[in-house]
Amino acid sequence: MHFFAHLKTVNRHRRLVSKNCFRLGLYWQGLTHDLSKYSPIEFMVGAHYFQGDHSPNDEQRRREGYSEAWLHHKGRNRHHFEYWTDYVKNKGIQPVEMPVKYVAEMICDRIAASRVYRGEAYSDGDPYAFFIRAKDHALMHENTFALLEELLIMLRDKGETETLNYIRKHLL
Repeated sequence: MHFFAHLKTVNRHRRLVSKNCFRLGLYWQGLTHDLSKYSPIEFMVGAHYFQGDHSPNDEQRRREGYSEAWLHHKGRNRHHFEYWTDYVKNKGIQPVEMPVKYVAEMICDRIAASRVYRGEAYSDGDPYAFFIRAKDHALMHENTFALLEELLIMLRDKGETETLNYIRKHLL
């Protein structure tokens, strides 16, 4: 059990996301980002499967076949595209377009997660590289997918400051 190491990781992640959300004027989202990670179902799994260089949810999924913590988390946090699915009659589960303010928070989340897990090796291309690895099996609305990809490429090519300035000035 890595209680304090996981707590430090969660706190650092939230602090980084909050900082960038505040830069975008998304104050409430910055303050409330990932609060569910402190709930027992998420926190205890995180402490138990803590590795330090990747999500404990991935580790639980690898060992047990699914992540109970992730199922809880994605259903409570609107900055995850997995939250934005709904049942459509005669079509089953379908992706729903995310509001731009949650796409903006998702960018902040991906930057922070990459900074936390990559440490000194972080580059502005890391969030895009993570996106590319999962893009073929992401159940995401096509407009959300296009916007996310555009912003992650901008982050990779132009950097964090220019990308966040663009989001603040042109999307929010």
